[in-house]
Amino acid sequence: MKAEIIAVGSELLLGQIANTNARYLSERLAGLGIDVYWHTAVGDNANRLAEIFRVALSRSDLVILCGGLGPTKDDLTRETVAGVLGLPLQADRAWEERLETLFKKLGRRMTDNNRRQALVPLGARLLFNSQGTAPGLWIEHQGRSVVLLPGPPRELEAMFEREVEPRLAGRGGGAVIISRVLKVVGLGESAMEEAIADLIDSQSNPTLAPLARHTEVHLRLTAKAADRSAAEAMLSGLESRVRERLGPAIYGAGDETLAGAVAKLLLAGGWKLAVAESCTGGLLSHLLTNSPGISASFLLGAVVYSNAAKQDLLGVKPSLLREYGAVSEETARAMAENIRRRSGAGLSLAITGIAGPDGGTETKPVGLVYIALATPEGANCRRFNFFGTRETIKERAAAAALNMLRLYLLSNNR
Repeated sequence: MKAEIIAVGSELLLGQIANTNARYLSERLAGLGIDVYWHTAVGDNANRLAEIFRVALSRSDLVILCGGLGPTKDDLTRETVAGVLGLPLQADRAWEERLETLFKKLGRRMTDNNRRQALVPLGARLLFNSQGTAPGLWIEHQGRSVVLLPGPPRELEAMFEREVEPRLAGRGGGAVIISRVLKVVGLGESAMEEAIADLIDSQSNPTLAPLARHTEVHLRLTAKAADRSAAEAMLSGLESRVRERLGPAIYGAGDETLAGAVAKLLLAGGWKLAVAESCTGGLLSHLLTNSPGISASFLLGAVVYSNAAKQDLLGVKPSLLREYGAVSEETARAMAENIRRRSGAGLSLAITGIAGPDGGTETKPVGLVYIALATPEGANCRRFNFFGTRETIKERAAAAALNMLRLYLLSNNR
């Protein structure tokens, strides 16, 4: 079964809200084994909506429209769909009475435009809305199934799970579609794709697709099978081959975050950590302290933005700052070593750099960042050249620091 989702609302095209309904519906339909081939967003315009709906009917077995079922003039979905299908609208008296009762309880007068929400195309089945005033609609037309759902996510999700999902059960041919996401850090998208190119090209089911993020790359594995256990087995086989290629570059899966993965390693190894930050302004500490229980490992986070703070709080020598500058390997090492010694931590991280957009020079451009990791064996420092906005450079620097620490912990956890 091929499905298509049409999201209706000019606010979507203006970027005022995100189309979360399409994501939710695609995920639920995949669980039913129903393939979603197209997402479309269209504004509150009857002609454009009719055009898009006709195209959907020509190519999809199931068309789900979200939004445009309210009482105002810009809510056009019900009338437009009925017009395209050539179905007259008639009032559903039971729903009218429900609305009248609801408005009476609220102490409000029910206006004529609210009665529009009780109009039903001839032959359509009304879908109960337990969260709002606009019912959904189910229409069977010339071998196509058309479903109209309200736009507010709370209403849509409740209606789909109660009214639509049971009717779609089994219509995916008895199959299920499931996905798994592996998360990769420290490898760019092109380098990662090169390492697994043959796996990407040779897979039709399960499939493997890279999804770039600005601090990491995600790999989505998707399988379609007769049941969930068979699909999971297919994914596990593919995941094993991917892990063989990428090794420790994969830090986690699903909802796991890089900072969360590092926190687990710190806690598992019984490590104590201190952090000194300049250009990231506390972002690294913030990410680490999002993990519950991290207080058992995280001792101290110092934002030493100025040279004076580096000297007074960390004891970085003024002569070192004068000779090498605040953004240098020497300063990063001193920051890491000094905060480790002063805090009593076993491990420490330090970051210093130029986040921009100003402050760069020919020899020290915007995006130049030094990250140092101090351990019982000594201090290691790496130079990075990031690009992007000020916020992006800070995020990339924090992610690089977390990955430096993660790789050390993977090799040295006791």
